[in-house]
Amino acid sequence: MNATAITVPQADPGAGYRAQKAEIDAAVARALASGWYILGKEGEAFEKEYAAWQGAGRAAGAREIRAIGCANGTDALTLAMRGLGIGPGATVVTVSHTAVATVAAIEMVGATPLLLDIDPDTYTMDPDELAAVLDDPPPGLPPIRAVIPVHIYGQACDLAPILAACAKHGVAVIEDCSQAHGATIGGAKVGNLGRVACYSLYPTKNLGALGDGGILATPDPELAGRIAAIRQYGWKRRYISDLQGVNSRLDEVQAAILRVKLQHLDRQNDRRRQIAAAYDKALSGSRSLTAPVRRAHAHHVFHLYVLRHPRRDEFMMSLKAHGIGTGIHYPMPVHTQPAYEGRVALGPANCAETGRAAQEVFSLPMYPELSDEAVARVCDALATL
Repeated sequence: MNATAITVPQADPGAGYRAQKAEIDAAVARALASGWYILGKEGEAFEKEYAAWQGAGRAAGAREIRAIGCANGTDALTLAMRGLGIGPGATVVTVSHTAVATVAAIEMVGATPLLLDIDPDTYTMDPDELAAVLDDPPPGLPPIRAVIPVHIYGQACDLAPILAACAKHGVAVIEDCSQAHGATIGGAKVGNLGRVACYSLYPTKNLGALGDGGILATPDPELAGRIAAIRQYGWKRRYISDLQGVNSRLDEVQAAILRVKLQHLDRQNDRRRQIAAAYDKALSGSRSLTAPVRRAHAHHVFHLYVLRHPRRDEFMMSLKAHGIGTGIHYPMPVHTQPAYEGRVALGPANCAETGRAAQEVFSLPMYPELSDEAVARVCDALATL
């Protein structure tokens, strides 16, 4: 066998299909046979089922969650901002250590991004820097109207101080939950704490379609109604645009697939945590690598299992020699990428921790269909590093 052939990939979205092939094939056949392929019964059912899953465990008397499907996670963020009336003349605060989609969405609605640094242990937004910029905004920027904390890698942000700082200044919190389906903090699911939550349903996510997809969740019925109208040309009545809208719809085939996959999500998140625990144990004797930090009182769902080391490339090559794939999430902070460098505003920390993390982070294989044998191979390789 070629020593450099990857036999345990870092991600394998096809495995998710194969694991539920019979159910998914039946759901696709049902959707195709229906003769209705956009905003039909499958989409309506998925939205209701997702809202019920998202809202499970909320306090008695809490407002009902409503979910709205859309074309992808980037659009989910833009629809959230459009629904809140955020566009030109507004600044939106987020982090630079994220998928570029978060920042791209801000610019897609014409708003101005302001990028903050991260906590180096959890890679999530630094709430102290956020409080500082809300108290004393950088000069020359439009008023700050929203904050998008990113629950990255399956780890919840430190939301309590973020929510408190935003409430003090009347700023909306839009949770980017694209990597954190099912993560909790303080016993509450992420996505239930801000004004509106946005999820990508990209194939590699904890809840992934077999194509593109996105969904929003909010307890605000008026906001939900606006978002639902905006995603289809601003229609509240067919062919009549009451609002300025866009075309961002989740198709019926993907909705049918997602209905199947949603039924398995909690079990698959449990499997991700089992894999993470095995990796933790393998790393317990390592002299150079430590297991990812878990935020206290939070429930990590391990979209990714991320390590860091100043000699990252060396470690990745060592794992490749064992046939184990790795990834880098993310190799360049958004503010250093050619499309953004020198033209996006940064917070007072100048994203210093973000820059260090980008040079050191790498991700191990992580998906629920990983066999025990494959996990053991990764663990054996980690024990040699």
